[in-house]
Amino acid sequence: MKKFLTKKNLIALAGGLLWAIPLMVGAQASLGIEIGGSTGLGSRDLKETIASVLNVLLGFLGIIAVIVILLGGFKWMTAGGNEDKVAEAKKLLGAGIIGLIIILAAYAIATYVISTISTATQ
Repeated sequence: MKKFLTKKNLIALAGGLLWAIPLMVGAQASLGIEIGGSTGLGSRDLKETIASVLNVLLGFLGIIAVIVILLGGFKWMTAGGNEDKVAEAKKLLGAGIIGLIIILAAYAIATYVISTISTATQ
């Protein structure tokens, strides 16, 4: 086995793989530019794609904020008069409401910026 693993043979093997891999995967000279149109990946404008990604991310963050608010309400309801648990629940409610306000402000700012960029570049 050591006779086969000489520098000359390894270089030849690496060169052969570098030559054969594009042939195996069917690479073409177009670099896949027209593939985006057929799959729907490249058919939208970049601004629209960024807006969609931001909407999804802010939507997930909004869901998390609502879950935090619900968790704070649940803790308050099950505190049973314990002041420490009520204080913890109030902190959760406050954090959830502040988070929701920040998320809504981020959505408004992002929508404004994207619409401004969209009208400026048309």
